[in-house]
Amino acid sequence: MSAAPKIRVQRTGRHAVVTLDNPPMNVVCAALTRELYAALRELERDSEVRAVVLTGAGERAFCAGSDIAEIKELLTPGTVLEKKLIFQNKVFELLRSFPKPTIAALNGYTYGGGLEIAACCDVIVAEEQVRLCLPEIKLGLFPSSGGTYRIARKIGEARAKRMILTGEPIDAPTALEWGLVNDVVPRGEALSHAETLAVAIAKQPAQAMRAAKRLINACFDGPEAALVAQSLMESDQIFCSADAVEGVSAFLEKREPRFE
Repeated sequence: MSAAPKIRVQRTGRHAVVTLDNPPMNVVCAALTRELYAALRELERDSEVRAVVLTGAGERAFCAGSDIAEIKELLTPGTVLEKKLIFQNKVFELLRSFPKPTIAALNGYTYGGGLEIAACCDVIVAEEQVRLCLPEIKLGLFPSSGGTYRIARKIGEARAKRMILTGEPIDAPTALEWGLVNDVVPRGEALSHAETLAVAIAKQPAQAMRAAKRLINACFDGPEAALVAQSLMESDQIFCSADAVEGVSAFLEKREPRFE
């Protein structure tokens, strides 16, 4: 029996909804990343789709980060780059530079890789109960798919360092105050609010929107390729460190890590 799809795409009028569907917490795994890439490429070619909404299946999480059990197998030199991060960074950058407007509808926990996905979108809508976090430091790691520089560009150096160095979550109102999300809505309303925005945006001229996105993105870019390359180099070293082995083991064993 083939595995259930981890990405669902539904077209409605001139927009599409992409749902991360890896229960119970929609974590990022290799299969989800591959399917997200395929879905984005297909929607990129679909001239009928003028805007894309990303959300998570269920009510608990948009995406609670990477599959830690999968990471456990990647803690040797070079392995995490080859089997996870190079392609994952490629997919996330495809989302960031996607030629059509993208809206993230956060309906629950948005942690780690989930926040990195959301940060690639043009607009972020969060329900009032949502918590946002970059907890990788607690595993002896750091955000390795754009969470460092993309979050810093959105909320500034000081706040990004606070989030990343403590690994503690912030709530949706704080994320709104910091400029990490655009809108906060009542529980259960993120998707409908995001789709309303998508309908309005899809009416706008596609060529002008593409040009506007390119120019806005460019004004925040250092050379993105250089940032990705540096992040990958650092990740390869960190993922095979003793602290990473201890952090991931402690998470899976449900105990406090003992970092040396």
